[in-house]
Amino acid sequence: MYKFLVRPKWIGFHLLCVAAIVAMVSLAFWQLRRLDERQALNDRVAQNSTAAVVSFDEVTLADPDALVYRLVELSGSYLSEPQFEMVNLSQAGTTGSDPVNALQLADGSLVIINRGFLPAGSEVAPPPRGVVQVTGRLRKSQSGSTDQRVDDESEVINIRRINVPDLSDQFQQPVASMYVELLDSTPSDSSALQPVPLPEQSSGPHLSYAIQWFIFSVCVAIGWVFAVRKSARERRVT
Repeated sequence: MYKFLVRPKWIGFHLLCVAAIVAMVSLAFWQLRRLDERQALNDRVAQNSTAAVVSFDEVTLADPDALVYRLVELSGSYLSEPQFEMVNLSQAGTTGSDPVNALQLADGSLVIINRGFLPAGSEVAPPPRGVVQVTGRLRKSQSGSTDQRVDDESEVINIRRINVPDLSDQFQQPVASMYVELLDSTPSDSSALQPVPLPEQSSGPHLSYAIQWFIFSVCVAIGWVFAVRKSARERRVT
């Protein structure tokens, strides 16, 4: 009755169904892994962002994943040049940019500081002069090109993201491998600047996507069963 299942046309159909099911199940488990990663990041952010502030000198940057959003304090003097500005950003429904400067520590090394969000239309103020005490969150260097472009009028270097190795090419001094999001400064920075908020603490759509892929794979299997039974029934009739 089912000898037709070994015909070339049906073998191709079987292989297509198996390939579809394997692909969909793989995508479902990939989404579950993404969910685990997201939950681990949420736990890390919650733990690090509420931990006691530590001195930047006491932090070893060898494991950036473990340190992301860790609260640190450091002191130094801002370099007046180069001045970076991370453009085309949005925060709380407002478009704007993030002024970015290098802070030189007592040992001469540099730390890239994201000074906060500046709403569009606000003038980019220079960072405070002299020795500055900074409190902020450690962040990993962002991947991808910075797409650096110099504004001809202001000579500010517009960037798309804070890729520390790329920005380091602008300096002679060694630059820390992680950057800092400014939360507080003494003396104070520009009042127009708003601290960058923590990322949303949600699990994202990964679980629902995984369930959808599992459902799709079951639908393919059920479709295969119906196709086989329908063909077998037609052959019995004829």
